[in-house]
Amino acid sequence: MQKLSDLQRFKERQNIVLAGFDPVSAGGFTQVPNCMINNQGLSIGAKVVYAKLLSYAWHNHLVYPGQETMAKELGAGRRSIVRFVAELERSGYLEVERRGQGLTNRYILRHTVKQKKHRS
Repeated sequence: MQKLSDLQRFKERQNIVLAGFDPVSAGGFTQVPNCMINNQGLSIGAKVVYAKLLSYAWHNHLVYPGQETMAKELGAGRRSIVRFVAELERSGYLEVERRGQGLTNRYILRHTVKQKKHRS
């Protein structure tokens, strides 16, 4: 059985081509769960911040990124990062543990979103 990507009719219809791209030598890559990307209830900014936190976690599980650092690396303002982190917390994708004054927060990324209890 032939792979789909090897079929000529597939190659003719392909609309995204990676030319000369080596993800490992280009700084690695980050996998983001499809449920996150496809969640229409989340802003694009929240999705990017989640991906950035995943990137930190996969590349160095002991890193403690500050919001200023994230803002600089993402080309955003610190207030935007704060807003997106709060959005992720409300949605259940992220838990933030505040470690104290002058220390960076600890971020706990959720692969399974906690269901919020509905009031009767």
